[in-house]
Amino acid sequence: MISIISERYNIHPQTLRLYEREGLIKPARTAGNTRLWGPDEIRKLEMILTLTRDLGVNLAGVEVIIKLQRMMEEAEMDFSGLMDYIRQNVLDKRHGIERENALVKSPERGLTRRS
Repeated sequence: MISIISERYNIHPQTLRLYEREGLIKPARTAGNTRLWGPDEIRKLEMILTLTRDLGVNLAGVEVIIKLQRMMEEAEMDFSGLMDYIRQNVLDKRHGIERENALVKSPERGLTRRS
């Protein structure tokens, strides 16, 4: 139940509901609509709390991190390749570079699957 999880992790029940509304966690539901917290959702909640409490990441950042984690798990991507891709895109945006309109395009440094 939400009250047990909120007590265990010292978090207000409304905060847990917010995390659920934002799509950060998705506990299973009983026929009576009671939330069921399995090990995967508890691990995800612990990660969210670590990111927000210990590292100062806001909820938008948490959402990005969770999406990246999901993408990496689904595609079995190499983490360093993903970080290179993100860094290049951030640097491009920071310096106003639009590679689609460039006269000389750099080779695509896309993401690759691990063998």
